[in-house]
Amino acid sequence: MPTLTCEISQSLSTALEAAAAASGETVSHIVSRALADTLQVDHGTLFQVSTSGALVEGLFQGVVSVGTLREHGDFGLGTFVDLDGEMIALDGAFFQMRGDGSIRRAEDTQQVPFAIVTHFSPEAPVTLAPFASIHDLVAQLDALRHTDNVFFAVRLSGHFARVHNRVACKAGAHETLVQATSHQAEFECRDVDGTMIGFWTPSYAKGLGVPGWHVHFLSDDHRFGGHVLDCAGEAITLALERIEDFRIAIPESADFLAADLSGDTTQALDTAERVQKPAPTA
Repeated sequence: MPTLTCEISQSLSTALEAAAAASGETVSHIVSRALADTLQVDHGTLFQVSTSGALVEGLFQGVVSVGTLREHGDFGLGTFVDLDGEMIALDGAFFQMRGDGSIRRAEDTQQVPFAIVTHFSPEAPVTLAPFASIHDLVAQLDALRHTDNVFFAVRLSGHFARVHNRVACKAGAHETLVQATSHQAEFECRDVDGTMIGFWTPSYAKGLGVPGWHVHFLSDDHRFGGHVLDCAGEAITLALERIEDFRIAIPESADFLAADLSGDTTQALDTAERVQKPAPTA
């Protein structure tokens, strides 16, 4: 990332140090956020389309296009109309990972029922300790957060010993999320180079997002990817960004406006996110 060097008054310097000490933020993050606000740059903003609660109820119709998503971020994840596969946005390229195992570039005209994207601007990268499971990885990620009450974006890059993915298959008519993911495709790959990207959502935002860590994977050769169910790796490079600005595009469809979204989605999301069956090895 570029480095900015400039002279400021002693009073500003003192105030910056005090704000960093009080909030736990780095000085560079505070300055970046202030500059973004002043210059009206969409920096450090999480942009979400629809809600996880709407997905739970089976509202899989398109809300925005991939082209519109590009205006709000170059890094993110989501799904496509009728839950037709998983989305990953990485370095500005949007990919669709489908239930038959194929991966293709998403067209700007494709519609999206749910997605979350940002312009990724992380702190300095670090190298993770070896991890043997998704639970070990999550423990390391949690140790780096320092708070449960804001959003985080994460990128993990390197050589993974094992990655177990799921890819949602196209939903049938009137299926809910739990029903649709009951016939999801699952794949496992060993010794694969690639990148995981994802987000931490605070528990108070359940019903809007997926609480906790939600991570997708794409191999460097673009032949393997999906929603991460389990993984193992060592010497993986991690880049993390703390995000405090959250914006959401609410669907205007008749189905969304008429839907009952007042229920607790915790159990349904947990069922949809977990391993459903043994995965074939790629």
